[in-house]
Amino acid sequence: MPLLVMKFGGTSVGGLGRIRNAAEKVRREVARGYDVIVIVSAMSGKTNELVDWVEKTSPFFDAREYDAVVSSGENVTAGLMALTLQEMDVPARSWQGWQVPLQTTSAHSAARILDIPRANIDAKFTEGMRVAVIAGFQGISPEGRITTLGRGGSDTTAVAFAAAFGAERCDIYTDVDGVYTTDPRIEDKARKLDRIAFEEMLELASLGAKVLQTRSVELAMRFNVRLRVLSSFEDNDENSGTLVCPEEDIMESNVVSGIAYSRDEAKMTLISVADRPGIAAAIFGPLAEAGVNVDMIVQNISEEGHTDMTFSCPVGQVARADKAMQAARLRGDINFNDLVADKEVAKVSVVGIGMRSHAGVASQMFKALAAEGINIKVITTSEIKISVLIDRKYMELAVQALHDAFGLDKAA
Repeated sequence: MPLLVMKFGGTSVGGLGRIRNAAEKVRREVARGYDVIVIVSAMSGKTNELVDWVEKTSPFFDAREYDAVVSSGENVTAGLMALTLQEMDVPARSWQGWQVPLQTTSAHSAARILDIPRANIDAKFTEGMRVAVIAGFQGISPEGRITTLGRGGSDTTAVAFAAAFGAERCDIYTDVDGVYTTDPRIEDKARKLDRIAFEEMLELASLGAKVLQTRSVELAMRFNVRLRVLSSFEDNDENSGTLVCPEEDIMESNVVSGIAYSRDEAKMTLISVADRPGIAAAIFGPLAEAGVNVDMIVQNISEEGHTDMTFSCPVGQVARADKAMQAARLRGDINFNDLVADKEVAKVSVVGIGMRSHAGVASQMFKALAAEGINIKVITTSEIKISVLIDRKYMELAVQALHDAFGLDKAA
């Protein structure tokens, strides 16, 4: 039988009625001749509730027990999904991560997948099972402990199973009907994309788009797993949703495919740092050790042997970054006059594989922002993206202006 992987997120399985709706979609694929591996998340809100219980019970919790608790939400959904399919006369059974076994590293709450042996599930398919319902987000460490893959880990679970079992496609069911040129809540002219390249989706995911988890897109690109993002709440056909696929599968696309944004950014500047070999390592080494997710980095022109170093990070990590820098100064690793934090900035980015072969995208972007009176604080670029930091109060205006400037409401 051809194999399909179907993943249902928390909103898609948020109650018994929604689980039945999802199970009906699975039943239809079985009727079309597929064997199906279904990956399920916990019901919407359940993981947050479990995390809250852990933190209230033990503020300095054992990470192994944290994983044991927070992974339980997926177990409930998997069992209910299998029962619902059985009631529909579809041969199905549920699997927890350790039963597969989905083998991971020992990094509790942030484990990475090492291997997915096929033998156990293949044997059940041979015996007549048509649907394997897998609890997403979880696995088992070399020590035999339950592990979790981090937030959004069910997406990664789904892509990993599609790669391991050679699935025809991996369908990600969520509460939106595809990938849009930007957030429709901000720009009402946002357009659903029929196809988007892996690299573009990876950039959009890493820059703030919430449709797919970044690790899942990386995995899909590495193993060439065709992903389809579609709605749990609509009747779908083979043309529904957005297909995430290799660049060569897209005949023609706009120069820019999408506008991404991240609202909760901060800009931090070390004033008057010694301009010497090794200074960057002395700054960003301690930040990395402190778990600060540094993104954009700009070093100013040196004057009299000193320079200013600016970087961005999530606004929630400002205190951690400040503590790391003050500790480095006390150790004598670095010296600076001041550390200035601007917590009222946002990052806005334009993304498109067409930028590789078209000049003038940066100029067009900057002109569009200037026309709206929006000042740019920091700029970074890569082969297929340009990102800027701006005042947060202008973020929505910037997204709308750039969406219009690049004509994203129109198909290529």
